[in-house]
Amino acid sequence: MNIVLFHSTLGPRPAVRQAADRLRGAGHQVWIPDLFEGRTFDSVEEGMEYQDGIGREELLKRAVLAAAPYSERGLVYAGFSLGASVAQTLALGDHRARGLLLLHGTSDIAPNAAVDGLPVQLHVAEPDRFETDDWLSAWYLQMGRIGADVEVHRYAGAGHLYTDPGLPEEYDAEAAEATWRVALGFLDQLQEEQAPR
Repeated sequence: MNIVLFHSTLGPRPAVRQAADRLRGAGHQVWIPDLFEGRTFDSVEEGMEYQDGIGREELLKRAVLAAAPYSERGLVYAGFSLGASVAQTLALGDHRARGLLLLHGTSDIAPNAAVDGLPVQLHVAEPDRFETDDWLSAWYLQMGRIGADVEVHRYAGAGHLYTDPGLPEEYDAEAAEATWRVALGFLDQLQEEQAPR
């Protein structure tokens, strides 16, 4: 699959490159747009301050420009936290999108959004301070209403960015391995469904 993978509010940390390498090792083509111009952060608060300084409109513009050269191939949009929010926004606006892989985050859904059975897989901690149960329930129902085919996987006791081994207070090795096992299966299934018959 052709995958565009967006980083979190902490920027393009080593964990993002490691994730891309894992996906490439499974046979996928992966691009990692840098929405923060090389800046990385060790705390969510610092990252959010920088993100707010850029503004959501500019972040989305950067993301669209980064994905545009590859979108005709039919992309799987993927991302971590903030990057998941960006990936969701782009996937719901791209009729060629092949799938949406959300790690640690979701986003608001535009009132006019509509997709035709877009496969979506979400992996999120339980509980998650940024993705509350009420929010996720409403998000799930709304995604279904706009035509997405959604799976949600929860990981009890994990930190928000539990797939990042560079964040010892959040990292959960067992949850991270389970996430990648399921996510790679999801991508394999997409590949099989889109293979020429």
